[in-house]
Amino acid sequence: MSYSNYPSANPQEPTPSAPQKNNRSLIYGLLIAALLGTWGYIIWDKSKTKEMTTQLQAQLSTSDSSKGAIQTEYNAALQRLDELTSMNASMDSLVKTKNGEIANMKSRIQTLLNKQNKTAADLAEAKRLINDLNEKISGYVVEVETLRGENLQLKTEKQELTTQKEALQVQYDQTSAEKKVVEEKLDVASTLNASSINIVTIDERRNGKEKEKDVAKRVDKIRLSFNVFNRVGEEGTKDVYVVITDPTGQVVSNEALGSGRFTTREEGERVFTKMTSLTFSANKTVPVSIEWKPGAKFVEGLYKVEIYNNGFKIGEGSKTLRKGGLFS
Repeated sequence: MSYSNYPSANPQEPTPSAPQKNNRSLIYGLLIAALLGTWGYIIWDKSKTKEMTTQLQAQLSTSDSSKGAIQTEYNAALQRLDELTSMNASMDSLVKTKNGEIANMKSRIQTLLNKQNKTAADLAEAKRLINDLNEKISGYVVEVETLRGENLQLKTEKQELTTQKEALQVQYDQTSAEKKVVEEKLDVASTLNASSINIVTIDERRNGKEKEKDVAKRVDKIRLSFNVFNRVGEEGTKDVYVVITDPTGQVVSNEALGSGRFTTREEGERVFTKMTSLTFSANKTVPVSIEWKPGAKFVEGLYKVEIYNNGFKIGEGSKTLRKGGLFS
């Protein structure tokens, strides 16, 4: 074999490189396409994520809006309940009787509204409970209005009864006053009248015989006799008081012999010497006899006798006892 430094007239063709270039172009194209696809996916995914974020924000906003609306509705219901309670005593009493039920509803509603991750079901339950609360409040209002109507009717009836009572009281007072006047007049009119008053001073002899005497040292007792009469008054017992005043102006009295005190209409309280009770009948004359025997000698001078019934003086008389001589 021979080698030559001269170029050959028919040189050999080199190995073609075009396919390699084509392969590289294809790979580059695929890589670019993949890269573009990746960026496209990233852009799409980002867009999708943004869209989902927007939707979630919208849902959150809607949830917050619903929660705010429900909270506002709940607050309005509470305010309505508080206003009704504070404005009406009957409502307050009615609410207190059902306080447990109301408290449970309020607690459940507040729990639902305060949940951090509340769901639509939670909001729906809260809204339902608020509607129930409003219905109960409306029912309470109806009951209160009924009670108010009944109270108004009772108040009206009470006012009517009060007016009637006042009118009856006035009539009663007037009738009582008239009755009192009539009774007072009848009481005064029923006072006995004394007549035929007779005063006798008596000397009692050892043999039991009596002899009228006007000498002081001889007199042992005073006998007072008179008649009483009246056309009016109820049949019954009447008390008659006798007041005997001695010449010194002192009332003769001795509690051991029946003396005491009584009340007069004009002179107030006085001491009486003797008292007797008699049976009275209208239109009938009743004789009365009263004796006073003090157990001591009388003194000379004027003895005054007064007769009282029903607080009034109904008669009086007097008797003078003289000193007498040595043989009187």
